[in-house]
Amino acid sequence: MTKRRDLLADAATRAAEYLESLDERAVFPPPKPVETLRSFLEAALPEGPTAPETVLAQLDEIAGPATVASAGGRYFGFVTGGALPAAVAANWLATAWDQNSFNNVSSPAIALLEDAALRWVKQALDLPATAEGTLVTGATMANFTCLAAARQRVLADAGWDADEKGLFGAPPIDVIVGDEVHATIFKVLSMLGLGRDRVVRVPVDDQGRMRADALPPIDKPAIVCIQAGNVNSGAFDPAAEIISHAHKAGAWVHVDGAFGLWARASKTLAPLAAGLEAADSWATDAHKWLNVPYDCGVALVREPDNLRRAMSISGAYLLASGQRDQIDYSPDSSRRARAVDVWASLKSLGRSGLAEMIERNCRQASQLAESLRRANIEILNDVVLNQVVVAFGDADRTNRVIEAVQIDGTCWAGATVWRNRTAMRISVSGWATTDADIERSLEAILKAHREA
Repeated sequence: MTKRRDLLADAATRAAEYLESLDERAVFPPPKPVETLRSFLEAALPEGPTAPETVLAQLDEIAGPATVASAGGRYFGFVTGGALPAAVAANWLATAWDQNSFNNVSSPAIALLEDAALRWVKQALDLPATAEGTLVTGATMANFTCLAAARQRVLADAGWDADEKGLFGAPPIDVIVGDEVHATIFKVLSMLGLGRDRVVRVPVDDQGRMRADALPPIDKPAIVCIQAGNVNSGAFDPAAEIISHAHKAGAWVHVDGAFGLWARASKTLAPLAAGLEAADSWATDAHKWLNVPYDCGVALVREPDNLRRAMSISGAYLLASGQRDQIDYSPDSSRRARAVDVWASLKSLGRSGLAEMIERNCRQASQLAESLRRANIEILNDVVLNQVVVAFGDADRTNRVIEAVQIDGTCWAGATVWRNRTAMRISVSGWATTDADIERSLEAILKAHREA
């Protein structure tokens, strides 16, 4: 027992030292630590045991230096938010509990925490209290979960039981998306048997918003996917007009809101996401703007029965507990206790803290964009949220600036192609990002620009 306590204490010390070092280290690891780790990992499977304290030390001292400092304040890639302290600590505790959170019998504590966490998410995002939900690995699986429910429902409305008959011979489903829909939607449609190439693509405006005036007529089973937060610009599809058009024809409307849906947690930013509450399902990431540890996505469906029909399971030993069991609402059976992280983040922030964090990140993104504009650098998007799309001239020059910024290590932002322009994509999504981090990052970007 003492040995285990010592090991866990050692892990906590090493983790704290890692987090405390983030401000001084390069955001992306230099080549040498990566090569050292690669060489170390080429070893064959050991013939015998290794002491746990040695395993931990090797992870910290060999793998640690090769990690990306995405938990710090100057990582602006992939809409990644670092994990809040309360969520990290809660995650460690939940890992020690090692609960399999598939129903009330496997873990009453996690079942109750998940109920509470989902209720708070709906309250924070001002979505229908009666909606049902589940916690999954990320927005891809959240989209999968919601669109599985959508597929079942629209086919049932057309007189087809997809659960019993599958898709062979089923009425065709039109899936309607904006021309800048996120790539993961196509992956999900493929997994659901709806196909990547059968979608109806709607033209978008200069910020990537689906044009409501270009929506096609809907005359068969249909699912319409709208975006809350374009992956590049951060712009929102016009929800009210699209949902009204779709619902008049009996279509299902799904919201892919991986990061943008969190704008609804702020009274200041909520107008950007107005009307989304009328949709039939919503997908978002908690490991983005709620800043919980990876991995954690949220799927919500307006009508609970639609989610349950798509996801429920039964078996000889999987007896119903008589209460709400997560296994009936999730594509997963065995599941980690993601609810602990979500509950801890929302408990530690409260409504006001969540809104302040989101508003601060958006202000910082605007600040950075304005400073770059003053240096005669082109900002390609209207900075309405936390996304900044930057071009430094032609594609070659822009790529050289991005590479120089990444090598410098002060901050990290990735490349994108938007509206046929190669650009740097900056996403400000972390609780740890300070105004000083923005200034340091600005200086590094301007230096790379001058030297390009």
